[in-house]
Amino acid sequence: MEHNQFDEKAQTAMRILLEHFWILRSKQPEAYQLIREREKVIQRYVSDKLGFDLIVHQHFIKLEKIPVDTKSWMGIQDFQEPRDYAIFCCALAFTENRTVDEQFLLTEICEDIKDLYPGDLPLDWTNYHHRRSLVRVIKQLEKLSILAVVEGEVDHFALNEEHEVLYEVTVYARYFMRSYPKDLIHYQSKEEILQGEWDRHEAVDGRRKRVYRKLLLSPAVQRQSEDDPDFAYIRNYRNRLRDDLEEHTLFRFEIFKNVALLVAEEKKQELTLFPDQKAIMDIALHLAAYLRDHEDDFQPDTFGNIRISPVAFESLLSSLHEQYGPGWSKQYREGSIKQMQKELTETLKSWEMLQQDTFTKDYIIRPLLGRVVGKYPKKYVEEGMSLYEQK
Repeated sequence: MEHNQFDEKAQTAMRILLEHFWILRSKQPEAYQLIREREKVIQRYVSDKLGFDLIVHQHFIKLEKIPVDTKSWMGIQDFQEPRDYAIFCCALAFTENRTVDEQFLLTEICEDIKDLYPGDLPLDWTNYHHRRSLVRVIKQLEKLSILAVVEGEVDHFALNEEHEVLYEVTVYARYFMRSYPKDLIHYQSKEEILQGEWDRHEAVDGRRKRVYRKLLLSPAVQRQSEDDPDFAYIRNYRNRLRDDLEEHTLFRFEIFKNVALLVAEEKKQELTLFPDQKAIMDIALHLAAYLRDHEDDFQPDTFGNIRISPVAFESLLSSLHEQYGPGWSKQYREGSIKQMQKELTETLKSWEMLQQDTFTKDYIIRPLLGRVVGKYPKKYVEEGMSLYEQK
């Protein structure tokens, strides 16, 4: 049944499409059916506002999400080094030469990857670190349903290079890579690939599509300069953007002097939200509160950024630990400041709330962190922490 109205079910379908790489009919039949029922209205909206393609296949549905700029958090989070990505690409090339449901052993893909690998130093499966890279890649292929396990467990390969696992190639292997205007070998950089995407769109609506992509794919849009054209567009058309986005996504649109963002007023299962349930989020929220409480010591610049030297940042975290630490999880309450600093900065960077100057190594707190705050309840401060200190 075709629906012509962008109703609440269409909004839910949009959120699912934005959060997932693809929706597989065999694994998410209800989500697949929901999107199919709202296919027409969603297709019109994502094409007009974002310039995205909605691919509807008998086995899966995929929204081709192409960002304005590449960010580190857009990578595969389980990968730890460039070698993982190189092996991943070689593994994809291996699946391209196999038929659907064709079975093969782990040793077969190992040999092909070894032959295809482009690195200056060859892969050596007797090297533990190389085997761990392969394990991460294979597990990612399983997670994406490009490969299906028939028998065995790839984790054992990390301990023994002679361990075997039986796999088969799924129907999805043919559709992982998106199509490009020209062959990939003709691109020299990721910037050229992204520019090729914009060449598809007319200049008259390119700015609008850039802004919609930034708002819907990033934690926030932050003003980069006095004459930032994307932020100027958001500011000039804020009422139109608010009405349209709140009608079609159920997010609340917010704009401040240096940052614009979409906020979810309710927790939805299909969304990735800040803060989540991880213990490090408590520290992130307390950091925001500490900066707010000591704003005379941490003055932002014209664009809302607060620059802190590495020494001052470590001192700040020590003060934060002293003030809020008794209520943190045991891991951070008793752990080292250095380890807490590492995990905190990684988390804030992934949410574009912090960046580090490449040359000076200064920490730059972005204005988005000023949008959140976290403090203990008054009763806990008066009673709970004092009880803890008495132990």
